[in-house]
Amino acid sequence: MALWGRSRRPASGARAARHGRHGRVGRSPVVRPPLPPIDTRIERFDVSVGAAAEYLRGAWPELRDVSFEIGRLPREADADGIPRWTADRERKRIVLYRIPIERLNRLHRVDENQRRMMIEGEVFRAAADYLDRDPWDLGPDRYRFF
Repeated sequence: MALWGRSRRPASGARAARHGRHGRVGRSPVVRPPLPPIDTRIERFDVSVGAAAEYLRGAWPELRDVSFEIGRLPREADADGIPRWTADRERKRIVLYRIPIERLNRLHRVDENQRRMMIEGEVFRAAADYLDRDPWDLGPDRYRFF
């Protein structure tokens, strides 16, 4: 044994499995692995509305100054039922209501792509209502496959 108190290793040179390189018990890493970003249904709705609104603003000069906003619920139902959006031309404002859009629309297949397409469709319908046009006229190049 050496004078400074280090013990001798076994003759085979093997260490105990629970000890690290310097004979200490293993330690946890200082920094944990990165956590996935917070991804909620509300955030995905916001991103879908924002992407569709930016596309429409770029394609239609009449929509460049229009504010696309997200509300939870409309104040009251109208003659057609619960509205999915409100288009206010005087204030240059379109309000999309998240809860009726998410809960009252039926999806062909329940997955994220279908949800996003449904939300984008509502944005297109609201913008078409604001512009007094057909929703299919708002993105004509988007639907040409020939």
